[in-house]
Amino acid sequence: MKRALVIAYHFPPVGGAGVQRAVKFVRYLPELGYEPVVLTGPGGGGGQAIDDTLAAELPAGLEVHRVPGPEPGGSDGWRGRRERWLRQETPWTRWWIDGAIAAGSQARDIDVVLATMSPFQSTRVADALARRLGVPWVADLRDPWALDEMQVYETRIHRFLDLRAMGSELASAAAVVMNTPDAAAALRDRYPRLAGRVTAIPNGFDAHDFERPEPVRSDSAFRIVHAGLLHTEQGEAHRRARVLRRVVGGTTAGVDILPRSHVFLTRAVAGLLEREPSLRGQLEVHHVGRVSDSDRAAADETIVRFHGYLPHDACIDVMRSADLLFLPMYDLSPGHRARIVPGKTYDYLATGRPILAGVPDGDARDLLAASGRALLCRPADVEAMASLIRDEVGRFEREGRRETASVDGLEDFERRRLTARLAGVFDRVTANAGDADDNAPEQVLRFAP
Repeated sequence: MKRALVIAYHFPPVGGAGVQRAVKFVRYLPELGYEPVVLTGPGGGGGQAIDDTLAAELPAGLEVHRVPGPEPGGSDGWRGRRERWLRQETPWTRWWIDGAIAAGSQARDIDVVLATMSPFQSTRVADALARRLGVPWVADLRDPWALDEMQVYETRIHRFLDLRAMGSELASAAAVVMNTPDAAAALRDRYPRLAGRVTAIPNGFDAHDFERPEPVRSDSAFRIVHAGLLHTEQGEAHRRARVLRRVVGGTTAGVDILPRSHVFLTRAVAGLLEREPSLRGQLEVHHVGRVSDSDRAAADETIVRFHGYLPHDACIDVMRSADLLFLPMYDLSPGHRARIVPGKTYDYLATGRPILAGVPDGDARDLLAASGRALLCRPADVEAMASLIRDEVGRFEREGRRETASVDGLEDFERRRLTARLAGVFDRVTANAGDADDNAPEQVLRFAP
């Protein structure tokens, strides 16, 4: 069995969406001929959510190397502004890079290095360790780094410099794994020299997470559920500064981050209840995930129930209790395609519940449209959301709670299969070690339109 050093800053006992991909890869790699060795952070602190249940999914005897804590905090005030504007290396960056290289150097008999990111500074850790160990390394980008439409920069010069750094730091990777086909295509277009090394392995769902019986509900309310982070504060700040940011080029033109929150759903539900007061008490919204003061301020808590952060298995149970799942994304100008698919999309589909999706054009919309389980609208279209919710409530009143329905083709997004695709990338780069430019790209798993 070969050994793969997996650099994953987000890893148990830390929980959250960014942890799932690394956990599932580590869980299933041993079945595919690769013993994982994990390099990660100290495992807590900095206000990170903790999910002890995820550790139960890891292979017995897993070798884990941790960078000692405590982690340096972020810089505030003028120091933070200086670091951003001058692109200075922060204390946290120095701690992670130096500490991870030192901790990772203790690993032995490694055949390939995988850096799953963010943080994107892990490219420098992976490159240094791969050179020291004399093995190839693979970059796994959960988000498309400087190609991410949601990234906000001080100026267009800062964006350009980050794009240049992205190309430079990925240059030594034997393979680059992007999270969606659109992100893979954008990377190939931007960096033609990397094109032959780029493949797409999306997020997915783990069938094991759905082996438990569905939760039984005894109430008669129509329940809308959203799981994941809300971006209310970020979206509001983005809107306040978007004219200035557009002038200086710090944001992608036409991007509106606020719809990636519950703001427009709240407006749609409030408008519906105002028109039909009889629905009050019969229609409820549940949110699972960490919330800020801005998130709470934007919600009517007589309608919305905030569960806070829940362990992954408990979060899945709340999803499966839904009559309608809500999937919000940021908005884009017509003609542009989003380069991400929110990770919860696959768990949503695996529940078999209907999905209200406020999403722009892109891979996420293609996948949801092909599933036959989604009610689609534009991200900020409050009237369309209200109409779709009213239709579902009417059907619920006539026919009762929907039966769970399977989605054809979803097995392609099962975590075990996706890990097999990653193992295929490992096979290729270890066989072609030292000749990265000749690596043929793996076939992209394209979402059916």
